[in-house]
Amino acid sequence: MPLALLALAIGAFGIGTTEFVIMGLLPDVAADFQVSIPTAGFLVTGYALGVVLGAPLMTILGTRVTRKRMLMLLMGLFIVGNVVSALAPVFGVMLAGRVIASLAHGAFFGIGSVVAADLVAPEKKAGAIAMMFTGLTVANVVGVPLGTFIGQSFGWRVTFFVVAGLGVLGLLGVAKLVPEQPKPQGVRIRHELAAFRNVQVLLAMAMTVLGFGGVFAAITYITPMMTETAGFAASSVTWLLVLFGLGMVGGNLLGGKFADRHLMPMLYVALGALAVVLALFTLTAHNKIAAAVTIVLIGALGFATVPPLQKRVLDQAAGAPTLASAVNIGAFNLGNALSAWLGGLVIAAGFGYTAPNWVGAVLAASALVLAVLSGALERRTVTAGRPAAAQAAESAAAVGPGESVPTASAPISR
Repeated sequence: MPLALLALAIGAFGIGTTEFVIMGLLPDVAADFQVSIPTAGFLVTGYALGVVLGAPLMTILGTRVTRKRMLMLLMGLFIVGNVVSALAPVFGVMLAGRVIASLAHGAFFGIGSVVAADLVAPEKKAGAIAMMFTGLTVANVVGVPLGTFIGQSFGWRVTFFVVAGLGVLGLLGVAKLVPEQPKPQGVRIRHELAAFRNVQVLLAMAMTVLGFGGVFAAITYITPMMTETAGFAASSVTWLLVLFGLGMVGGNLLGGKFADRHLMPMLYVALGALAVVLALFTLTAHNKIAAAVTIVLIGALGFATVPPLQKRVLDQAAGAPTLASAVNIGAFNLGNALSAWLGGLVIAAGFGYTAPNWVGAVLAASALVLAVLSGALERRTVTAGRPAAAQAAESAAAVGPGESVPTASAPISR
């Protein structure tokens, strides 16, 4: 794997830290601004919606410059957003800072996925994408727990200053390690938009929304769930997030490995198991050991879907993949926003802190249904597109001795 992937992973580490660290700090931020936990959840929803809107917008703007230059500009925007969050005097400004930082998220991962895939041989593309996303998953093992500890010890504002510093490291890494690539020639927005006429691209994005949304339905409210239901101390949330991050790292690497070999079966298994585990979390959340094991599994199964879904979009949008890749990153965060909102609704309705787990299970099961549909459509397309000779040969193998098989050039005699 090229060293440039390390630079992309560094940027992903910073972005992953700011995206997920808010989960561990949600009660602290809510108390500081004197808002409810569901209201503070809009910091997750707002960030996610910013990614959804920013992904296509920033990618379209990025067609005017080289990919390396655009990656550097995106990291600069990320730094500004986190500084605004750290200095926010009121909740509205904090939310604005989150949205500013989120505008860089989708385009960075979308453009970065294309750059990563272009750096390696075709049979290693999913592995290269997974390597870049390793920065995002490692952030949940190191960056998020450390940020949560810093926030609980020294104040959540210090955490966002530290995250801004990570953005500076990411910017320097891209500037130093990512090779200059010529601006793509002949790329037009209408070519990029044409990918969205492919039903398989749309199905993959819908799977992304629902599948990863299932993960965030549970994880957004992990702090109150573990402290109020499982009985963990607030300080224990840090190592619980480490467990979640370890699951993400393992699932991401396994997803990248198997997606290059058996992409659709990998999705079937991961989404089906995710739906089951999320449903069981409503029960295991009442036991400390069982809850900890479940958190690991949610992280692993959720992120096992990331490389195959991203690769599927790149494959289906071949020829104009940049915008589709970025929009699919936005789809991950649309799922985050949807599930965080739905999770907040069921909590506010009085169903308790475990209720979002049922929301997540339904979302993951819906993604599995779409995956099965996508696979069936693909098999039908392949069958319909085979040469007539190949179909005739299969028919000949299916009939008994002495029977004749009709062909396109020899109609049946009556």
